[in-house]
Amino acid sequence: MEQSLGSDSGPADKSRVLNVKPLRCLVPIFPSPPNFSPFSPGQSAPFVCANPSGPFPSGFAPFYPFFSPTDSQRPPEQNSQTPFGVHNQPGPFGFNNPIPGAVPITSFRTPPPPPPPGVAANGDTGPSRRNYQTHTTGIQSQSQSEEADDNEYSETPNQNAQYLSSFSMHVTDAERTSKAQRSKSKSQKRGRKGQEVNFSSPEVDVELIVSNILNSCNLMAFDTFRRADGDKESVGYILMVYDLLRRRITQIEDGKEATPGVTRRPDLRSGTILMNKGIRTNIKKRIGVVPGVEVGDIFFFRMEMCLVGLHAPCMAGIDYMGLKISQEEEPVAVSIVSSGGYEDNVEDGDVLIYSGQGGNIYRKDKQIIDQKLERGNLALEKSLHRGNEVRVIRGLRDVVNPTGKVYVYDGLYKIQESWVEKGKAGCNVFKYKLVRLPGQPEAFITWKSIQQWKEGLSSRAGVILPDLTSGAENLPVSLVNDVDDEKGPAYFTYFPSLRYSKPVNLTEPSFSCNCQGGCLPGNSNCSCIKKNGGYIPYNVAGVLVNNKSLIYECGPCCSCPINCRNRISQAGLKVRLEVFKTKDKGWGLRSWDPIRAGAFICEYAGEVVNDCKVEELGSESEDDYIFDATRTYQPLGVLPGDSNKAHQVPFPLIISAKNVGNVARFMNHSCSPNVFWQPVLRESNSESYLHIAFFAIRHIPPMTELTYDYGIIQSGKADERKKRCLCGSLKCRGHFY
Repeated sequence: MEQSLGSDSGPADKSRVLNVKPLRCLVPIFPSPPNFSPFSPGQSAPFVCANPSGPFPSGFAPFYPFFSPTDSQRPPEQNSQTPFGVHNQPGPFGFNNPIPGAVPITSFRTPPPPPPPGVAANGDTGPSRRNYQTHTTGIQSQSQSEEADDNEYSETPNQNAQYLSSFSMHVTDAERTSKAQRSKSKSQKRGRKGQEVNFSSPEVDVELIVSNILNSCNLMAFDTFRRADGDKESVGYILMVYDLLRRRITQIEDGKEATPGVTRRPDLRSGTILMNKGIRTNIKKRIGVVPGVEVGDIFFFRMEMCLVGLHAPCMAGIDYMGLKISQEEEPVAVSIVSSGGYEDNVEDGDVLIYSGQGGNIYRKDKQIIDQKLERGNLALEKSLHRGNEVRVIRGLRDVVNPTGKVYVYDGLYKIQESWVEKGKAGCNVFKYKLVRLPGQPEAFITWKSIQQWKEGLSSRAGVILPDLTSGAENLPVSLVNDVDDEKGPAYFTYFPSLRYSKPVNLTEPSFSCNCQGGCLPGNSNCSCIKKNGGYIPYNVAGVLVNNKSLIYECGPCCSCPINCRNRISQAGLKVRLEVFKTKDKGWGLRSWDPIRAGAFICEYAGEVVNDCKVEELGSESEDDYIFDATRTYQPLGVLPGDSNKAHQVPFPLIISAKNVGNVARFMNHSCSPNVFWQPVLRESNSESYLHIAFFAIRHIPPMTELTYDYGIIQSGKADERKKRCLCGSLKCRGHFY
């Protein structure tokens, strides 16, 4: 159909057709004021936009320019005075204020519908508009058409397990600078179906908390070199700071009343803070080994892998980068996470059958379709033909918290073959067979062996006693020797706690709490919470939030039950432990299960003795089973807490585990320990009982020996008790007491 332009009839003058411009360049023009002629000779009619009236579906808002954005929301080439370089002059239609440039409509996306509860799927590395030429690792997510790899670890009461798949965030070096300059008033981001992620706490200065944590952790200089290529020290430091910050934010949010529709994600929030401050390492994507990350290392949060450069996407299962081949660049896979979301075959310890991403698998809100050879699938196919190494991270169920996962780095694999097969839904699914490279330390195979021991499918080699405790603990503790013919340690009576000959009287009376169902965060009437400075020292997962000089737990006269959050050290063992014979240090202690940083392991049990009794037990053999809380201890380098004070022991405590004790008596000394001790006080009326609880300094993989620092003796007999240290640490002092 032809019509005239500017006339009522006649053929169209095609020379007058306007130049076609991108939608971004179109500037809406509003109707002119009354009694004002909007047209001038030679001008065409203005483009008139009516303000959209709504109501809008959840997740939608009037697009620009129908709302007034803040400076931080404008595109970088704009400012409030001269948008797009337009001077502040009267416009051709009588408007004195310039109309800001529009932003792409594609900037406002509809959040994807949630997948079915409990369902996870492998995903891709980033939004579909982002290509594989970006090599900088960051906090990445997938577009609305892609599925998240899995649900993240949940440890706050107000968490939504489905939330992660709608969280869209990507941080690169270029974006980090601009984000740091944004107004702090922009405190909330939108989630699926109108959910809001509470990214600020009006009562708490998070920046001050971060500053205090970094100062207490002896901040190392993360210069350009350290960020580009990490080492074991920098990786350990970053994970330590991240975990401490996440635990602290979790504690603060636990003390607030839950807000309907607001999803708390301290794991993502903590990772974003550290990213923006440049506290990260291995920022450039790479094929093969990641400096500072060892085979068998474990992670409890996807954000941890992102911060250390092991796997960049915080949700997606396939990470890839662009590799230049002659004049063109093609995607190659660098790492994958297998978490059980797809129909992966993980039974073989050295072979993984990995399913591709896409196809709306497990999405009831969308029709399931054939997977396409694009994005992550294409990268895996290219890696098959190029033969490059691919890092494999396996997601496994957390035995302590069944709703969470543990991610174990299983080393380098190569893709051996690929094919397409019909999935359970009848659509085509890409399959990739990955084979583990030989000569690497065992990781996933160790986990599989332990699972078979627990299920009785195979027997543990060298077992002397299946349960050293004879039922005194809620979990059995195996006694194992696969080194020599020794049949076990010297006889002792197993007892899971301390034996006081008499309680220590308090100078002032102590009040017990009346929390019938258990102490809850934010309860200002709880006397035990008041003693701890207004917070419960443990989070909902039972993890110690921060290192304190003294922790007050609920005592015998408190009304709360044994499973109260403030009785963590009284509830017994949570992980399966094993007493084993070492090659050169006698008997030692290790765990079959992974242990989270800050998790309770056990307390030091035995008989409380006085100084005179210690002198009587002064022989070398007796001294091996003495715990002296009055000793001085070397700083751990990076303490898992915000307290720089020494342990506050209200009275001298010396424990002998020679005749009576528990598994703690078998923990050996190390100058670089993975366990630390924490004084815990339990008060009851006018009496107090001091206990020594052990917690993990960092994440501890299964079958790793548990060690702590024995400390330094203050008396003049220190030289007599000095012993040669065999810990093998790079920081070994050469001796211990």
